[in-house]
Amino acid sequence: MTGRGGAVWIERFGADEGPGAGAAVPGSPTVAVKDLVDVAGHVTTAGCRAVAERARPAVRDASCIERVRAGGGVLLGKVNLHELAFGTSGENPWYGTPENPADPGRIPGGSSSGSAVAVGTGEADVAIGSDTGGSVRIPAACCGVVGLKTTFGRIPVEGVWPLAPSYDTVGPLAADVAGVVRGMGLLEPGFSVPESVELRVARARLGPDVEVDPVIDAAVDHALELAELELTGVDVPGWFAAWQAQQVLLGLEAVETDGWLVGESGGVGIAEGTLDRFRRSAAVSREVVENAQAVRDQWVPEVVALVERVGTVALPTLAVRPPHVGETVTGFNLLTAPVNLVGLPALSLPVPAAGRPPVGLQLVGRAGSEEQLMALAARIEAAAGR
Repeated sequence: MTGRGGAVWIERFGADEGPGAGAAVPGSPTVAVKDLVDVAGHVTTAGCRAVAERARPAVRDASCIERVRAGGGVLLGKVNLHELAFGTSGENPWYGTPENPADPGRIPGGSSSGSAVAVGTGEADVAIGSDTGGSVRIPAACCGVVGLKTTFGRIPVEGVWPLAPSYDTVGPLAADVAGVVRGMGLLEPGFSVPESVELRVARARLGPDVEVDPVIDAAVDHALELAELELTGVDVPGWFAAWQAQQVLLGLEAVETDGWLVGESGGVGIAEGTLDRFRRSAAVSREVVENAQAVRDQWVPEVVALVERVGTVALPTLAVRPPHVGETVTGFNLLTAPVNLVGLPALSLPVPAAGRPPVGLQLVGRAGSEEQLMALAARIEAAAGR
């Protein structure tokens, strides 16, 4: 069930499966689909053995796939992911772990691991991923590709296996900015990037409780400088507390949404790491949940107002270099998950780093400002290269 590229593909589609499936038509973008997203006639595994053993082929396409087909995208198949999208490493005990094309031996990042690797290796022009706490941006940063987390609610999620519905989004990944623009054109007909772009960008200062590898910070700063943007600094207080809150609330929703699977399967066909995360999320006290809700209710309007005032905010996508496959991964979504708490769009763009593979530069914009983010990213990409 897996293909070349290090366990990237869970299923490859044939050329005779109707519009949008199989062999590429000249000029049409080829598309890899995260196996969290329904494609008519095919089983959605969610990267989980317990799901795969109970699933039946989807009766219809997910709404986003209907759009991809209508836009002329050629579906190549389903790609791997972190089990149930409930993790950030991208490692999968059932279908294997896709090999990171930018930094071999290190994790590909999750949960949209196969999506990032498929475009990073050139096996697909565009990949469809989902992002609940960083699941598009994290693998994009790990694998040296571009990934867009869309504004919450902008792209429909009907037919996408849910993790935490308050934060689930669908977005494209590609090898470069132009590819992500093309992906957005498939997901949202008429999407286009403006010729002129607001050059004002605020570099985020996240406070002393958020530590970032200095090599990553320096790479982000250098790329922004090369693009000759109107740079200012901005304090974003409460980031660490917002990350903690989002993790609590995401986990709580995951239990409510997918916890039935644990009970029905008795844990068989679900990896121990995933089971442990379900257990820990289910055991969170009422006091912790109420505190997380209070942090959310205060922090979200403050950050929305801040971004409305300053425009685009820039920060790294990851605070550390991806760990090696098999190493413990904790707090890997520290710089991404708070953006999901707010629901704003964010993009991860690879930029050069001294003596290392590219690192992720993250741009966060106002609600509905994906077009602006793509235009800014294209400018930075052209100036900084890889």
